[in-house]
Amino acid sequence: MSERSERGRMSLLRTKPIEAAISDTLEPEHRLKKNLGVLDLTVFGVGVTIGGGLFVLTGTVAASYSGPAVSVSFVLAAVACALAALCYAEFASTVPVAGSAYTFSYATLGELIAWMIGWDLILEFFVAAAAVAGGWSGYLATALQGTPLQIPKAVANTAEGVMNLPAGLLILALTGILVVGIKLSSRINQVAVAIKVGVAVVFVLVGVFLVKASNLVPFVPASQPRVGASGLTQPLIQAIFGLQPATFGWAGVAGGAAVVFFAFIGFDVVATTAEEAHRPQHDMPRGIIGSLAICTVLYVAVSLVLTGMESFRRINPADSAPLATAMVQAGHPALGRLIAVGAAVGIIVVVMILLLGQTRVAFAMARDGLLPEGFSRVHRRFRTPYVITIVVGVAAAILASFTSITVLAELVNVGTLAAFILVSIGVLILRRTRPDLPRAFRTPFVPVLPIVSALVCFYLMLNLAVETWIRFVVWMAIGLCIYFAYSRKHSHLGQPSEAVQKR
Repeated sequence: MSERSERGRMSLLRTKPIEAAISDTLEPEHRLKKNLGVLDLTVFGVGVTIGGGLFVLTGTVAASYSGPAVSVSFVLAAVACALAALCYAEFASTVPVAGSAYTFSYATLGELIAWMIGWDLILEFFVAAAAVAGGWSGYLATALQGTPLQIPKAVANTAEGVMNLPAGLLILALTGILVVGIKLSSRINQVAVAIKVGVAVVFVLVGVFLVKASNLVPFVPASQPRVGASGLTQPLIQAIFGLQPATFGWAGVAGGAAVVFFAFIGFDVVATTAEEAHRPQHDMPRGIIGSLAICTVLYVAVSLVLTGMESFRRINPADSAPLATAMVQAGHPALGRLIAVGAAVGIIVVVMILLLGQTRVAFAMARDGLLPEGFSRVHRRFRTPYVITIVVGVAAAILASFTSITVLAELVNVGTLAAFILVSIGVLILRRTRPDLPRAFRTPFVPVLPIVSALVCFYLMLNLAVETWIRFVVWMAIGLCIYFAYSRKHSHLGQPSEAVQKR
C-alpha cells in the first residue's frame, strides 16, 4: 500500500479525542447554556417517547401485525431499547457533549463512521419530527370535527387532500420556540407531558372497565398470508430466506416490534442534550433509564386496554386517532373527544423535542467542520444554535406537509436501530482504548450486553420492509457523497493545528 493511500485510510479512521470534544463546549461562540436537571431530562425523555407511537401506531400495529399481542411487540422493542439505553448511559456520562451517537462514534469508531451515524441521526430525528407532526394533525382533526374550526379535508392530510397544513404550521411554530431557548422548551414540555400522561392514564382507568375478554382471544392470532405484501413491501428477513409474506403469529409480533420501535426513540434525544445538563455524568443515565421505564409501563397498559375494548379485526390500521375512536365506539364520545384534545396537545412536544435533537446533532457536526460552520452559530442572547434550528424547522415543515406517517415511521426505525448498533459496539471499543476515562455509569455485563444489544437491534432491522432498506441505503449513499465531496476536506481534525486554533 502506498504512503498516500495509507494516509487516506487513516484520515477516514481518525478519531476526535474526548478531551478535545469536551473543550469545544467551552468556546464562547459555541457554548450552550446549561439549564437542564435530572427532572428536565426525564420529562424530555417521556415527552418525546409518549406520542405518535402510543396514540397512533398502537392501532396500526394491532390491526396489521400483532393483534392483541401488540403489547408483546412493545415489550420486545422496550427490551432492545433497554439494552441500547444502558450503552447510551455510559457514553453520555463519559462524553457529555451535544451530538449523541455521532459524538460517541467520533471518539471511538473514526470520522467516516461518525459522519455516517450523524447523517443517520439526521434521518432519524428530522423524519421522525415530520412523521409525528402528521400523526398530531389526525388527532387535531378529530378534536375539531363538527365544530366551526373543523379542518377542510383538502389541507387536513395527504391521504384525502393535497397537503397536511396543520403539521407544517406546527413545526414552524415550534421552531420559533426552540430559537428562544431550551428552558422555555422544557417548561412547555413539562405541562404537555402532564396532560398527555394524564390522558393515557384516563384511557386505561376508564377503558379497563370496557374490556371484553373475547377481544383478547386469541392473544397471538394465527399467522396468515399478508395481502399485497410481496417484493419490496415484505420484511427483508422473509425476502432473504424465501419465506411467504405473512402477518400475525410470532413473526407478526416481531415485525410489530420493529414498527413500534418508533415509539422508543425518546432516550436517544435525551443523550443529544448532554451538553446542556447541569451534572451530565450523574443526571444523563437517570434521565435515559427513568424515561424508558415509565414509557414502557404506559405502552403496555394502553395497548392491552385498546385491544381489549375493540377487536383488532375492527381497528382501522389507517386511523390516526385509534384511542379516541375506541372510546367513541364504546359509547363515550365526550371522553373520546377529550382524549383527542389531550393527545393533540401532548404530541406537540414530541415534535418539538425531535427538532431539538436534530438541531443538536447537526450543531455538533458543524462545530467539527463536517457541515458548514455557519450552522454552529449560537444566538448571542438566547445561547441556542439558531441558524441550524431555523434551517431544520423549515425543511421539516415542508416534509410534514406532503408525506404520510406510515412511510416515515419505518424509515425512522431503520435509522434508529442502526445508531443503536454502533453505540453498542462503541462501548466495547472505548472500554478497550480508553480504560482510564472516568465513568459515572458503567454498562453492566460487558462484553455480553453490548453484543446482545447489537444483535437484537439488527434482528429488528431485518423485520422492516425491503423498500425501507432501499430508502435507507439510498440516504446513506447520499451521505457518503457529501462526506467525500465536502466534509472530509473541511473537517477540523484534518486541518493543520494552527488553522484550527484560528477559527
